[in-house]
Amino acid sequence: MNTIRTLCFVIAALSSYAALVYRLTQARRSWQDSAYRALITTLVLQCLTFTMGAVAMGGDSFLGVGNLAILGMHLSAVAFCVSAQIILLRWAAADEDARRKSRYWVIIGIALNAALTALFFLADGPGRPSSDFDTGSGQPLVLVYLLAFIVSQAVPCVTIFRQCGPYARLTDNASLRQALRMLSVAAVVLFLYCSARTVNILTAAAGVDIGAWALASNVFSATGIAILSLSLTNSSWGPAAARSLEWVRTYRSYRALYPLWRDLYESSPDIALEPPGASVSASVSDLDYRLHRRVVEIRDGWRDLRPYIDRTDRGAGGPEPGASEESRQAFTEAAQLRRALHAKRAGTMPHDNKDAGDFDDRDPDNFSAEVAWLTQVASAYSKLGRAG
Repeated sequence: MNTIRTLCFVIAALSSYAALVYRLTQARRSWQDSAYRALITTLVLQCLTFTMGAVAMGGDSFLGVGNLAILGMHLSAVAFCVSAQIILLRWAAADEDARRKSRYWVIIGIALNAALTALFFLADGPGRPSSDFDTGSGQPLVLVYLLAFIVSQAVPCVTIFRQCGPYARLTDNASLRQALRMLSVAAVVLFLYCSARTVNILTAAAGVDIGAWALASNVFSATGIAILSLSLTNSSWGPAAARSLEWVRTYRSYRALYPLWRDLYESSPDIALEPPGASVSASVSDLDYRLHRRVVEIRDGWRDLRPYIDRTDRGAGGPEPGASEESRQAFTEAAQLRRALHAKRAGTMPHDNKDAGDFDDRDPDNFSAEVAWLTQVASAYSKLGRAG
């Protein structure tokens, strides 16, 4: 169990420091932005929380005062939660409204830290074993201290979650919207940490051993902090990640269309603007263009085949039972294309053919829909080829 606790702590600490270092690399061009400075303050406090946690794990005293590192960790955590709330206000509220509400949260943070400090010394925090601050050990003042700390963490989680949804719907900035959604997820997971921590404290005070379930708080804490770190850096890496994902989707579509394109090209070589393999690097560096060309060439090859497409042929194979109408249509089209290619090679033209029509039965009104539809047909075409 101690190994899992240590691993969770390391994950949370490393994600915090990684987020701070990543954001500090942008200091030269962003330092004049107040929202950026507030973000750096939040990440510093987040890292300080885990630094004090590491010190607390290393010994019972800090600067000659027993359990002072535990108090420092808790005070930093409160300041960190308040700072995260201020970050949300900087992202989503008007400047004047953000400043007013930020002052409100700063006052609350100072009051909470003063109360925790007073409770710590009233409970004789420096003279107690450090294990008392894990479970409370049934000591009333220590229990009050720990529960007050949990409440100080849970309340910002609730307020952040309640605000992220409306703010995300209002903003037109896709990166900010994604960051707010991730922040709301982090708030939920960290609230679960607070709940699990409360259960640990209360069951220990009641003398109930919940066994391995006591680790739930550590898992929730590490997961929530990792998601939070990602949300606080999303505006930097989010757009690049979105472009990468879009490139991957485009490449998958490009590759999925290849078997259908290859057979249509062999049947009608004139459809290709460039011979296959003429520009291998272009398929990677200019993938959007290559995908557009592949879609156009498939449609041209398909059009050349129309005199050989038998409209009465519904295909021998088909999708799984219960498949959608669109999937069934894709298999029908794929089967007709396979038969048409054979008919063209054999020089036989069916009597009931699609000799002059266009794609009136399936003509998507935008390129993304066109790619999605042709990908379904190409997938069905490949499955029929393997089955045949």
